[in-house]
Amino acid sequence: MKKLSACTTVLVGKKATIDGSTMAARNDDTFKPLTPQHVVVYPAYHDHPNQVHSYLNAFVGDRPADGARYQGVPNVNFQQEGVYDENGFNEFNVGMSATESVYANERVLAYDPLNETSGINEDVIVAMVLPFIHSAKEGVQYLGELVAKYGSAEGNGVIFVDQNDVWYMEIVTGHHWVAQRIPDDSYAVTGNRVAIQTVDFDDPDNFMWSDGIREFVAHHHLNPDLDTWNFRHIFGTATTFDQHYNTPRQWYGHRVLSPTVDLDPLDFDLPFILPATHQLTLEDVQTVLSSHYQGTVYDPLGNGTDHQKSQFRPISLNRTQNSHILQVRADVPASVAPIMWMTIGVPTFTPYVPFFGNGEQIDASYRHTPMTYDRNTKSAYWMYRELSMLVESHYGDFLQADLDYLKEVRQYLYTQVALVTQQVMEHPDQATKLIDQAHQTIVRELETRTNQLIGQLIMHGLELSKLTFKMDANL
Repeated sequence: MKKLSACTTVLVGKKATIDGSTMAARNDDTFKPLTPQHVVVYPAYHDHPNQVHSYLNAFVGDRPADGARYQGVPNVNFQQEGVYDENGFNEFNVGMSATESVYANERVLAYDPLNETSGINEDVIVAMVLPFIHSAKEGVQYLGELVAKYGSAEGNGVIFVDQNDVWYMEIVTGHHWVAQRIPDDSYAVTGNRVAIQTVDFDDPDNFMWSDGIREFVAHHHLNPDLDTWNFRHIFGTATTFDQHYNTPRQWYGHRVLSPTVDLDPLDFDLPFILPATHQLTLEDVQTVLSSHYQGTVYDPLGNGTDHQKSQFRPISLNRTQNSHILQVRADVPASVAPIMWMTIGVPTFTPYVPFFGNGEQIDASYRHTPMTYDRNTKSAYWMYRELSMLVESHYGDFLQADLDYLKEVRQYLYTQVALVTQQVMEHPDQATKLIDQAHQTIVRELETRTNQLIGQLIMHGLELSKLTFKMDANL
């Protein structure tokens, strides 16, 4: 396989959530355990047409003369590993997450191969799209036009979210794609397989597609089904690799969010979308993204056999460089509606920190990430990586302390979000200032709490050393 992102996505419509918010979430899993990232806010610009260059191929894309402010979470070593802005909101409260790598089958690629040499590459998709869109649906349309113009360098699943809509777009060949709106009362889960299933071409409010896709399929005799037009069946894969790397993650996501639904982790036809059986919370989505098959024999940290524990690829990994939930809240001022909840540690062990979409100042501990671990440099990335490594190294002994810490931190963060929301409601003209101040307060408090826990775990770990010997005091 190419060295592409190997991620897991969870999407939730506004009537399926406990508070009426939309949520679009993804784990950004890279191909190696350490790909340091940092958080940036790109300022708006005007009267300055410019170009974007990919560091992964020869793509050069033209950008309009005016672009909005937007967030990004790029790689530190971008010249070798690509920029990959990954996820964030723009100033119009539109969120984007890119990308979930997906893989088309050889039949369709034979007739519309990927433009690997100069097609739009996933490391530049956010920079090419997010500054220029005003809604989630417009994001699909805008990116679709770029794919038509430049071709696509790889198969990608791309998320767009605003206060009303969540759209998932799958680009599968050089020029063909389909996008689906997640129904308001439903949620969706996928992981590195083509996810979208039956497409209703008579429903443009809930489906979008590339020009000529039906003619392309018909002309080349690509549809294996008799009576349906199933995007996954036509363009996707169904291999043994899928059954061990991809489908089990989709199965476990549904197990968490729809515990009464009985599904098979090896089923190639697992549903992409299901109606919510209860009102889903932010913690529900975090549970999926931080999971490793807890409560099953497939848990690598559990009690199954060696074969069972290594049979399926977990959702949360040491290769998860950032895990994020793009939430757009209802019934609050627009200035505080979008929040990017994000952890840049292993999500199993570290908290999701709120980054308001309309903040302009990012704390230095998130902006400046060294390429290598340095205990003397304040770096959120390396602090949470350190915590993740410590907890996993003595999982049985350290887990409860970590769970207690995560619960207390969530309570603190929810309180802070409510506080700044109230402050902005009382002083709307000071929204940006209040948001930036809250961010600094949160970062400092979490830095203190996390380093305290790290210190406690180190001291406890010293007591667990096997290099010990108890001697009779009388000898």
